[in-house]
Amino acid sequence: MSDFLDVSESLTGRRWVGPAVETTRAAEQIAQDTNLPPALCAVLARRGITPQEAPSFLDPKLVDLLPDPHSIKDMDTAAARFLQAVKSKQRIAVFADYDVDGGTSAALLITWLRAMNLTATLYVPDRIDEGYGPNEAAMAALAKDHDLIICVDCGTLSHGPIAAAKGADVVVLDHHLGGETLPDCVAVVNPNRQDESGDLAHLCAASVVFLMLVEANRQMRSDGAQGPDLMSMLDLVALGTVADVAPLIGVNRALVRQGLKVMALRNRPGVVALSDVSRMDSAPNTYHLGFLLGPRVNAGGRIGKADLGARLLSTDDEQEARAIADQLDHLNTERRDIEAAVRAAALAQAEERGLDAPLVWAAGEGWHPGVVGIVASRLKENTNRPAIVIGLDGDEGKGSGRSISGVDLGASIQKLAAEGLLLKGGGHKMAAGLTVARDQLEPAMARLSELLAKQGAADAGPADLKLDGLLMPGAATVDLIQDIEKAGPFGVGAPAPRFAFPDVEIRFAKRVGDSHLKISFGDGFGTRLDAISFGAFDTELGTTLESHGGARFHLAGRLEINTWGGRQSVQLRLEDAARA
Repeated sequence: MSDFLDVSESLTGRRWVGPAVETTRAAEQIAQDTNLPPALCAVLARRGITPQEAPSFLDPKLVDLLPDPHSIKDMDTAAARFLQAVKSKQRIAVFADYDVDGGTSAALLITWLRAMNLTATLYVPDRIDEGYGPNEAAMAALAKDHDLIICVDCGTLSHGPIAAAKGADVVVLDHHLGGETLPDCVAVVNPNRQDESGDLAHLCAASVVFLMLVEANRQMRSDGAQGPDLMSMLDLVALGTVADVAPLIGVNRALVRQGLKVMALRNRPGVVALSDVSRMDSAPNTYHLGFLLGPRVNAGGRIGKADLGARLLSTDDEQEARAIADQLDHLNTERRDIEAAVRAAALAQAEERGLDAPLVWAAGEGWHPGVVGIVASRLKENTNRPAIVIGLDGDEGKGSGRSISGVDLGASIQKLAAEGLLLKGGGHKMAAGLTVARDQLEPAMARLSELLAKQGAADAGPADLKLDGLLMPGAATVDLIQDIEKAGPFGVGAPAPRFAFPDVEIRFAKRVGDSHLKISFGDGFGTRLDAISFGAFDTELGTTLESHGGARFHLAGRLEINTWGGRQSVQLRLEDAARA
């Protein structure tokens, strides 16, 4: 495949790759058969949608896409035990992970129970003092005062802690990779159990909880009773799905699309308060969920009080919601500062170790466990390699990892734990967590590098930049973006189309903050477009475009609608550039 616009090495070191000939032909066929706009047809063709499938794809309905809850093992049992507790007014505790998926999962259960005039105890472990997932002390304490403990977004590998919950029943609603054996409890509902088909492996925990509530409502209807309104809770499912980086395919796409509509109604006090402190001034979209709301919900679990996110999302008190949202906003600012310091140190260490190995990793004394996952993500993006970042404290290190497409990090981490090189470890294909003894750090990372090399992790060069076609500035209109968005929502597994603007001149360039760049550009025919590039000065992109000296460039990125003062305009989210 030839280089698109002859760009073999861009300012960020990437080769540009255009659409395959077959994709272009398929787009032309869709346009001919459906009369849909060409840009939309190009997106449909890239997703493998036929002309016959286009109408249903552009209007996804949950009634068509929602899987039968019965298709997941233990679902009937979990819902039945849940309803038994509800009918008998038993004491219920929700043990949730400290991230957005855990917070939204807990909020779903608490909201449902409140509609039934019941209250649940929320327990979220402290990231530093307790670590991820159930622990024996917490589970034993909860079991003394509760009849049912529901573990959400955790628990699948928690054999010991669940056994410690003596006197209480335990139900696990999770999506992390399961081991060879399951903990001894009432039910483990997890589409990533080893005895599952894998057809629903893309569900996040919030979706698993939602399906359990669907089944609970169904069982109530069969008994002649009416359950709470589940459609009004889809904003939580959407937030959990996007923030947990679940692929926006199949039912996930329908859940997020409908959830965004629910969120736009502004009926949930916590989401409204968080949207306001995030300065969201337009209808919610996946960018808002992933980059504005998600990080703030996560901030409590990362560097503050672990239960803040779940409390915010589950409260029905507007005053409490505003107070927690303000607190999370401040914590998120603090998190960014901590992250920047760890990122700089981790990148320097990784560069010294070498960025061409199958695994890029760094470990540092006192690095905050709450930011190592974000820093690992940055290392992965910079190197196109699986990355692990570990914070050392005493005799142990707690770390987090992120992987690249085609390399299953979670399975390799589990193997490492089984071999005794880790104290604890687990996750899924694209992300994992681990605890390692300090004296086992080097051998553990060396062995992990071996395991990842077998999956081809060392073979990847700089990631190609995939482009959907050429666009001239005059064609980049609000109408065009609205046409394209009919194929959304976009996100992981369903990327928004990326266009190249060829041979344009930079009219204006200015650094914004520490590392971002704002420019405007045109093609000499009177049309001028604004663009923003986040983190541009982390690479050659920022300095080159800022001091362009009148040179002409090819620019690449994704189009978005910028709303300011009630007016809409087109903005390019600039990702890359090359000299024309």
